[in-house]
Amino acid sequence: MAFSREALIEAVSAQMPDKRWKHTLGVMETSVKLAERYDGDPVRAETAAILHDVAKYWPVERMKEIIEQNGLSAELLSYDKQLWHAEVGAFVAEHEYGITDPEVLDAIRFHTSGRENMGLLEKIVCLADYIEPGRDFPGVEDIRKLSKVSLEEGLVAGFDSTISLLLQKRRIVFPLTMLARNDLVRIMEDKI
Repeated sequence: MAFSREALIEAVSAQMPDKRWKHTLGVMETSVKLAERYDGDPVRAETAAILHDVAKYWPVERMKEIIEQNGLSAELLSYDKQLWHAEVGAFVAEHEYGITDPEVLDAIRFHTSGRENMGLLEKIVCLADYIEPGRDFPGVEDIRKLSKVSLEEGLVAGFDSTISLLLQKRRIVFPLTMLARNDLVRIMEDKI
């Protein structure tokens, strides 16, 4: 059984602090605008945005248990715990909220890491997560400007920002993020 938009909002907002819900509202708004700009489906973009951080504040042990017990990407367990909520969120969206649209599920699943061959909806939600109005980090204004040029330009700038920060902190870079970035650069080069 799929939830209505209002029921989803009520259920998801109850699982996070007000500050994170405000972020989610920003991602919802930005996803709809990007979908309208780039010929995506605003309703599907908003649905994915509502659910993108549904598991963000769940206990790490609960997320680990869901990953292990349901055959989700066990590779994630070797990387930063901040990545886990996306995979778990997609699982929860499907199994607890009745979301069956594979593109919506993938937009939730890959909103933190990206991946090669990202679909339009995945690009929209991932980029919206970077540039929603509440985001304030060095370079975000440049990413917002590039998002008006193309989804790929905005995403590459976003991934470059994330990768650069991780390198500065001597942290491990999740391989999917590097693959996503390189794939998007190839797409942009092919357009030249």
